[in-house]
Amino acid sequence: MTETMTRPVTLILLGPPGAGKGTQARMLEQDFGLVQLSTGDLLRGAVAAGTDAGKAAKAVMEAGELVSDEIVINILRDRMGDDDCARGVILDGFPRTTAQAEALEGLLAEHNATVDSVISLAVDDAAMVERVSGRFTCGGCGEGYHDTFKAPKVAGTCDNCGSSDFKRRADDNAETVAARLEAYHASTAPLIAFYDAKGTLTTVDAMGEIDAIASHLSTIVGKVAREG
Repeated sequence: MTETMTRPVTLILLGPPGAGKGTQARMLEQDFGLVQLSTGDLLRGAVAAGTDAGKAAKAVMEAGELVSDEIVINILRDRMGDDDCARGVILDGFPRTTAQAEALEGLLAEHNATVDSVISLAVDDAAMVERVSGRFTCGGCGEGYHDTFKAPKVAGTCDNCGSSDFKRRADDNAETVAARLEAYHASTAPLIAFYDAKGTLTTVDAMGEIDAIASHLSTIVGKVAREG
């Protein structure tokens, strides 16, 4: 059941790869009618649609360069104007720096809006290495599994579709995961400080049960959603 909201909200989910941002965002989408906006998906969508910002992004990417903050903001501006974003959005993967956070504030100010809540999914690095390096998916239906926490009921056979085709991401190994976590903490620390100073940051332990984490996030977002 989608909860009643008094106004559109802007939510930011922070967390390293494997922290569960995608899973939690999907649950919040269902509970509150929000739309998850992933930077990667936004870029691909804008390029495919051939928007002005998408054409600019395509030219930059084809030149092997990084897409500028200005282009990303323009793509985000276009997407947030779509009807399905009327209840609000969950930003995943943006902002990544304080400069991007300031640019986002400027975009929201155009609509007399602000970032309503920033939720940082906190992880234990050692446990996260185990969590991410042990995961794999069914090549047939995409069902997710884990060597320790969610093995197929019948070894080598997907519980969902019966396929025996399983896949692991090449970068889901202990060394790569540890390096990604270190890079995440280094790049995100200033961003966490930025939103903490504004009083919009809430840190949630992301190492517990999925439903318990979801309940915590739902309480946070529900409070924001009911505020006028």
